[in-house]
Amino acid sequence: MDIQVIILAAGKGSRMKSRLPKVLHQLAGKPLVQHVIDSCHLMGANHCHLVVGHGGEQVKNAVRGDHITLSFVEQTEQLGTGHAVQVASGGLKDDVPTLILYGDVPLIHHETLSQLVEIHQNDPKGIALMTCFLEDPTGYGRITRDENNQVTGIVEHKDASEEQKQINEINTGILCCNSSQLKVWVNQLSNNNAQGEYYLTDIIAMAVQEGNQVTTAQPLAMYEVEGINTLRQLAELERVWQLQMAGELMDGGVTFRDPTRFDLRGTLSCESDVVIDVNCVIEGRVVLKEGVRIGPNVYLKDCTIGANTQVKANSVIEESIIDQSCGVGPFARLRPGTHLCDNAHVGNFVEMKKTTLGEGSKAGHLAYVGDSEVGKNVNIGAGTITCNYDGANKHKTIIGDDAFIGSDTQLVAPVKVGKGATIGAGTTVTADVEDRALCVSRVKQTQKIGWKRPTKQK
Repeated sequence: MDIQVIILAAGKGSRMKSRLPKVLHQLAGKPLVQHVIDSCHLMGANHCHLVVGHGGEQVKNAVRGDHITLSFVEQTEQLGTGHAVQVASGGLKDDVPTLILYGDVPLIHHETLSQLVEIHQNDPKGIALMTCFLEDPTGYGRITRDENNQVTGIVEHKDASEEQKQINEINTGILCCNSSQLKVWVNQLSNNNAQGEYYLTDIIAMAVQEGNQVTTAQPLAMYEVEGINTLRQLAELERVWQLQMAGELMDGGVTFRDPTRFDLRGTLSCESDVVIDVNCVIEGRVVLKEGVRIGPNVYLKDCTIGANTQVKANSVIEESIIDQSCGVGPFARLRPGTHLCDNAHVGNFVEMKKTTLGEGSKAGHLAYVGDSEVGKNVNIGAGTITCNYDGANKHKTIIGDDAFIGSDTQLVAPVKVGKGATIGAGTTVTADVEDRALCVSRVKQTQKIGWKRPTKQK
């Protein structure tokens, strides 16, 4: 879509009571303004002009335009929305229409924006304006219309008469218009109003006086046009968004034990018969195959979990691949680079990093396995540790198929344990173990009959 966008993102957000610029506060795991940029990309816009002010450098460093060109212009004085558009207007192409959005209105949907742009394309000299209807419009600019129901202007709440305050159609601030006309209009704005600011809304009356039509559209959902000014509003909109995401997943066949206790901070793709318990947090890109069960208080990030796998309570899985019919947890941690093959099991208080656990292999209790290749049908006993770090470099442990690693074993890497080998409990392995061998490194047990414990001196 041939469209350019101005995103107003210069506000300090003093009501947030935070040093962080308002538009960098996060909703669903990413900055508010990044949501707006991403919607512009999905709509098909090719260029976003961000007007920054307070914390401008932070904003520049925090946002990304992977598939859309971003440029930044600084608004050194906060003189209103009209002034913000004015400072950005110099970078606009005259032959491409401009869409105006807000960095603190994060959940505007790309389909809603496409609808507004299409309305403008049907009348290229007019203005397409996003409005909505509120039972209590207090504080918002009111849409005024003539006897033919045509828009005549917008009056801000503080400047409205008592009669105008009864109007319940309000301005969202989102509009699309001809760029060359926009440049003329914003340079004609006056700050002769209660706030002493240059209102962008005044261009509506200018357009009408010049004989241009203002056509209105409404968002698909009211939350799309809700702005954030306080941390309370941020929390409320977070819950609205999360419930919306959970609803879409439920429509696709996912069962939530309680959809109000779910946090998606990325993308989640699910096949049929997936069940997700309460208080799960999902970040990055996560894929859950058919029949996966996710227990309560689980954290998943950038991982794929195979069919019929069960992840039990309080487990953490990051940048890992879990094949089908596996078991993870409770209280397990799989760090980046971990791969569990079919029917593998990782139990409570087991940590793995950069490790492949072979088909049917198990590490049930209280173990650390890092930088390792573990074969099929291996049993790793409680308290086993791969000593993979020598203080400077990481080293690899290789365990062959059908090996048995006894409890409280230390495998000092680099080391290889052969197929079918048995490591006795309490062994420290410092050299390779042959196939089907028994390896034991214990001090011979001794005992003293009648030995008395020391007593505390008075």
